[in-house]
Amino acid sequence: MTTSTVNLHTFDPSGVGLDNGNLYGLPCDYDSAGIIVFGMPWEVTVSYHQGTAQGPRRVLEASPQLDLYDRDNPEGWRQGIYMPPLPQHLIELNQQVREAANRVILATEEGVAIASQPLLQTDLDNVNHACEQMTGWLYAQTAAALDAGKRVGVIGGDHSVPLGYLQALAERHADFGVLHIDAHADLRQAYQGFRYSHASIMYNLLGLPQVSRLVQVGIRDLCHDEVSLIKESGGRIVTHYDSVVKENTYRGIPWMQQCEAIVAALPEQVYVSFDADGLDPKLCPSTGTPVPGGLELEEVFCLLRQVIRSGRQIIGFDLCEVGNGEWDGNVGARAVYKLCCLMGLPRGAAWSQ
Repeated sequence: MTTSTVNLHTFDPSGVGLDNGNLYGLPCDYDSAGIIVFGMPWEVTVSYHQGTAQGPRRVLEASPQLDLYDRDNPEGWRQGIYMPPLPQHLIELNQQVREAANRVILATEEGVAIASQPLLQTDLDNVNHACEQMTGWLYAQTAAALDAGKRVGVIGGDHSVPLGYLQALAERHADFGVLHIDAHADLRQAYQGFRYSHASIMYNLLGLPQVSRLVQVGIRDLCHDEVSLIKESGGRIVTHYDSVVKENTYRGIPWMQQCEAIVAALPEQVYVSFDADGLDPKLCPSTGTPVPGGLELEEVFCLLRQVIRSGRQIIGFDLCEVGNGEWDGNVGARAVYKLCCLMGLPRGAAWSQ
């Protein structure tokens, strides 16, 4: 898309969704958009279902079918939202190293010590190097967008992908929190030997001292070591287990009241890391690792609204583990649009009727 085709001023948000290759059919390009959303077709370390590498494409395909009126930010589309072409070199690299990752995954599931097998160790080293390349590429792209005054979102792909973006944000914000919506705690250290595993993203981001608080919601599938890390974090990690959230609801504690308590633990600036499997699996049937339970989409939106109502600011987001299915893309496109609209609001401005 060239600059000459860009005309948000005359765009009709009530018209038919344009099939123009951009998110939501919005007529903007990199230069004119206020929000850049990078699609990351990456799922090298997934350990259950494959398909999330197609998540960004599924969201893009579904997005023109959405109506653009958002009650939280009716003019949110005017910010301009642009999704650059999916990076072909990452698509190819993902395909190249996925087979090596599968060999490592199968070996670890059989109890094989990878270090004792030179060929498997080479596979593991190649996968870790490829993941470093992916992380470095996203770091460079998001850093350039932030320096250009853009706000940034990321669509995965498995949940390992946003680390480079978080590194770029950490260089520009001295203190921020992460609101993590997920079925999994993702606090494993180098799961299956992969330093940049989808199951290690929250462990890795804790290496950024600028992340002062990690608040997790919807967690319902985790290991003993992760529970120990949470307990030993000195309050840096606050985890709201899905079973506790549900029991609170059964006791009559309204979700809005729970949202207020969840958000109260966050600092003023908030990054949202949203794994699609944090939702009820009926909303994400093709996600990489579905788990019974979870949140409704509107419950997530209510929680995100509370971030803004409380006077906090959303400084960035990722939506990961979107599955390779039409319905998954539909739900994912709605989640991304809501995050873009809320990220564009001034503090305290979310719809409260």
